[in-house]
Amino acid sequence: MAGSNPDKLMTKADKLTQLSLTRWSADWKSATVLYEQAGNAFRVSKKYDKAKISFEKASKGQEMLSSPWDAAKHMEAAASLAKELGNWTEVADFYKKASELYNECGRSQPASDALAKAARALEDAAPEDAVQLYIDACVILEEDGKEQMAFDLYRPATNVYIKLEKYADAATLLLRWGLAADSCKATNSQCKAYLSAIIVYLYAHDIKQAEKCYNDCSQIDAFLRSDQNRCASKLLSAYMEGDIEEIKRLAQSSTISNLDHMIIRIARKLPTGDVSGLKMNATKDEELLDEDDLT
Repeated sequence: MAGSNPDKLMTKADKLTQLSLTRWSADWKSATVLYEQAGNAFRVSKKYDKAKISFEKASKGQEMLSSPWDAAKHMEAAASLAKELGNWTEVADFYKKASELYNECGRSQPASDALAKAARALEDAAPEDAVQLYIDACVILEEDGKEQMAFDLYRPATNVYIKLEKYADAATLLLRWGLAADSCKATNSQCKAYLSAIIVYLYAHDIKQAEKCYNDCSQIDAFLRSDQNRCASKLLSAYMEGDIEEIKRLAQSSTISNLDHMIIRIARKLPTGDVSGLKMNATKDEELLDEDDLT
């Protein structure tokens, strides 16, 4: 009986979608039901490759029936099976397609979620692709005025950049997160993102960029008046004074302890380079200023 054999269900469904002398139009409605049944049966029996193909075809069937929501659901099922098979290219492609289909329905949240699922699946196999997927997922939400929902996506994207030791990219992403927080009046999240960006630059031992980042962010009134600003100011002063103990003490402060774990982790490793030379340079600069005052 065809109903108990998923291979026969697929064969029957394929025939219903093919035109012939006796069939002048494809019966996508009947075929799609059969593809769905076959996909479920293959998945239960752990024949993931065949299940994946079944859900791909079921997704196409729902598209042909002008049902993008159901098409997206089946495409996500195919993506999940591609993940089981370790086919990372298909994982990305299928989730992207699902996202497009959700967008057709005007549903930004599931459209973003589909890209985030792809990103999580690709973090180890293709980390840079994963970051881009996280960013694209953020954009979908932000364009729909749902910036606050994007916060949980900026976090893992930043973490991937830190793991890749792409500190400038991580800091840039944190500043972008701060901008998103500003858009939805999430002042605390905004200030935490800015302090986090400064810490990332310090971890990379790019003191000049950390100072520039601090100065730029301090142009924003909300940050200027925040605990995070005071913490950043003290941290930079400790660097300028070459005070390792003060840097370590500040890294244990409650302000930094309230940041995300990935930032706390790197803050506790500060300083990562020699800071004694910074004090010497600062002293030389002061001497030059004194000489200028005498002339």
